[in-house]
Amino acid sequence: MMDFKIVHIEETDSTNRWMKDMIDQHTIEETQDPMVVVAEYQTAGRGCGTNSWESEAGKNLLCSVLIHPQKVSARTQFIITQIVSVALCQTLSQYISAPIEIKWPNDIYVGDKKICGVLIENRIHGRRIKDCIIGIGLNINQTTFRSDAPNPVSIKQITNKEVDRDEFLNTFLSLLDKACNNKNMHQDYLNRLYRREGKHPFMTKGIRFEASIVGVNDDGRLMLQDEKGVAHLFAFKEVQFII
Repeated sequence: MMDFKIVHIEETDSTNRWMKDMIDQHTIEETQDPMVVVAEYQTAGRGCGTNSWESEAGKNLLCSVLIHPQKVSARTQFIITQIVSVALCQTLSQYISAPIEIKWPNDIYVGDKKICGVLIENRIHGRRIKDCIIGIGLNINQTTFRSDAPNPVSIKQITNKEVDRDEFLNTFLSLLDKACNNKNMHQDYLNRLYRREGKHPFMTKGIRFEASIVGVNDDGRLMLQDEKGVAHLFAFKEVQFII
């Protein structure tokens, strides 16, 4: 079982950046046990690509988890995304009765609203993952969102209950540890995919089309089947869900 060292800080631009700086400065030894840094506030929280993350100070879970997945090759690194996404869904399911789903590749949704964003940054040495930093921004107790993000939601907005953030984090870390040993992870990930049933609108290269989700390849590419029955593979950012 992984024994996580948890460090709390008041503010940083990005918890992923903070963790990388600690590694680069050798403040964190590579042989050290898994570690988590939790910030009360981020001045420049990031999502995937150019996306940003809005969070009111002291209200949500803003953290980065450092692990060393020795058995994961560079070629199969998408399994980390699946493990993290499923563990987050399992944790949220202990607080929310509505279905929790994964909008490919790793946004966590309740209905058509985004409750959590994940940014995973792997450092590769040869053919193996040297270390993995898992950045998580999860809306817990925030009830007002002022940015132009189209569809944020929090646990408190859904349940009208305040949630202990430390308790949530500890539950997640326990489930993350268990998920690492789940031999059916790929299927569990597929079963939780947002819009996994029926045809839905998507956009690629400015062209809108209807398609159904067929699956996700081991390398993380999404397979969609269009209205003509033709299957297409998309890497991250090559296709958009229209919500």
